[in-house]
This record gives sequence, structure tokens and C-alpha cells, in this order.
Amino acid sequence: MGRTALKIGADTFQCFVRNPRGARAKAADPADLEGLRRLLAENAFGPIVAHAPYIMNPCSKDQGIRELAERMMGEDLALLEHLPGNYYNFHPGSHVGQGLEEGCRLIAGMLNRVLRPEQQTIVLLETMAGKGSEIGGRFEELRMILDQVERPEKVGVCMDTCHMSDGGYDVVGDWDGVLTEFDKAVGLSRLYAVHINDSMNPPGSRKDRHARIGEGTLGTEAIVRVITHPALRGLPFLLETPTDDAGHGEEIALLRSLAARRQG
Repeated sequence: MGRTALKIGADTFQCFVRNPRGARAKAADPADLEGLRRLLAENAFGPIVAHAPYIMNPCSKDQGIRELAERMMGEDLALLEHLPGNYYNFHPGSHVGQGLEEGCRLIAGMLNRVLRPEQQTIVLLETMAGKGSEIGGRFEELRMILDQVERPEKVGVCMDTCHMSDGGYDVVGDWDGVLTEFDKAVGLSRLYAVHINDSMNPPGSRKDRHARIGEGTLGTEAIVRVITHPALRGLPFLLETPTDDAGHGEEIALLRSLAARRQG
């Protein structure tokens, strides 16, 4: 993954450490991990982000599903200690009728059991579109979880531009206002990464369908305003757009060019 990132002009990347739609994970290869550590250091990569599998739901009604989520996160965090100083992002989950407060309590409970004082990986809650009983569609919901975490220094937030727009935040027309609202609810100091995605759907749709940069309802100019905002300087920006490696390379080159023009 690191070599692919270099090939397409990236200086960070996001990856899955197990099947994104399943629970199976390959055993770690120490030689591969050492090679990746060297590649990241030699090429001045920023922090990288490991993404939890999509099936993870730590606030499910089903105890077995909650226990699976906890086991997977614990295993993934143990693996990431071989790549210290990076991030682990996960979707908070869906409370499936139990209610927001109970869902947040269950998520925080899992975090309190898996987080360790010595770990060097920061766990990130992702902003979501808010479809169904999904938690994380509003910044205040993430705050409810964070307020119950016993090791707050080990937990932060990853924004997603598509999710926030689909969730009703005005990413296109009032990005400053969105950041102000986030700062009041959560705190910009808790923001560690941003997923850069256009959206197939209009604001407030609660659909969560990503589009390529410039091919959705956010548009290229809005995305450039996001990545050049001074409050976000130094954060890793990660594409999750529906394209291949070559397409991501084109998007990276486009955004770098437009960002340099805007800042210059």
C-alpha cells in the first residue's frame, strides 16, 4: 500500500488491516511491517489511517455482534502498535432502536475496555450521514461518546465531507460555520483526519453515497476550501472516492494544483 501511495503522489494513505466486510484477518508479517516502517520514514509520510471493517457495530442489540466488534478492535490495535503514531478509524455504529444514549454508552464501554495507557495509536470516531439509527450524524452525538471515554487522549474524530453534507451540514456554503459548530460541540483539537469525498446526493439526504471529486453535489471548489482551511493545516486528507489507483492519482494531482493556486 505504501508503494502504491508513492506511485500516485500521496504522502499518506488509508488501509484495511482485515477484510473490510468480514472478520477475517491475516497474520502479521514482521518483515512486511519493518519494510513499511522504513518506507514511511524514508519518504516523509504523514500519519496513516487504518480503517475498521464495516461490519463492526459496537452498539448492536446483539451481544455477540458487540463482542465481535470489541475483539476485532482489540486485535487491530495490537497490530498497529507495530506502526506507532498512526490512527485507527471506525464507524460508531447503529443503535437499532435501543436509543441514542444507550448506543453511546455501549460504544464508550467498548472503548474503555480496549484502550490501553501505553498504546501509541489514536482511535478515531468518524462523522456519519445519520441514516436510520446510525450514531455520529451530529457532532453532539460524538461528544456524548467522548464524554464517557476514560482515556480521552487516545480518542479523536475523523471528519467525512460526504457524510457531513448528507447529514445536513453546509459544507459547500458555510464551511467556516461547520468548523465553528464542530469546535463548540467537540473541539478542533480532537480532529485528527479528514475523508475527502464528493457526494452523489443533496445535502441532508442521509444517504452516504460517495462521488468522485467534482462529480457530485459538493463540487471541486468546496473540497479545495476544505483542504486549504488554516484550521486543518497538517491533517491527513484521505480520498474514499469510487475510482481506482490511477483515478486517485488524478484527484490528488488536481487538488494539489488547485490548493497551491488558492494559497499562492
